[in-house]
Amino acid sequence: MPSFPIKDAAALLGVSYDTVRRWADSGRLTMITDDAGRYAVDGAVLAGFMEDLAVEQGFARSPVVAESARNRFPGLVTRVVRGPVMAQVEVQAGPHRLVSLMSREAADELGLEPGVVVVGAVKSTSVVVELPEER
Repeated sequence: MPSFPIKDAAALLGVSYDTVRRWADSGRLTMITDDAGRYAVDGAVLAGFMEDLAVEQGFARSPVVAESARNRFPGLVTRVVRGPVMAQVEVQAGPHRLVSLMSREAADELGLEPGVVVVGAVKSTSVVVELPEER
């Protein structure tokens, strides 16, 4: 894993060099010594710190209070197929079957299983219109 000099870590964090030094001095951010004997931050430590900072500042996983999708379909999850990275979620919304492909992490965090009530929100710049067979 790479390491980052304090000035580079500060740039990635969007803070000043002095802020990173204060975090290090207070023990909030662990420093290492690079091959040249300078203080640096281990890449894995910096990545974890950035995630924690985003949560702490309310930027990660904040609740949605409004959205632009207008096509909303309340329904019931009927099937979930989980792979190592992605999940396919099928929803029956009245007479309509919706299929969503999402990350497995998202499906797991939402607790999606057959029988869970959900709302499928559809926003697309490409909508296909078909003519059904006449009856």
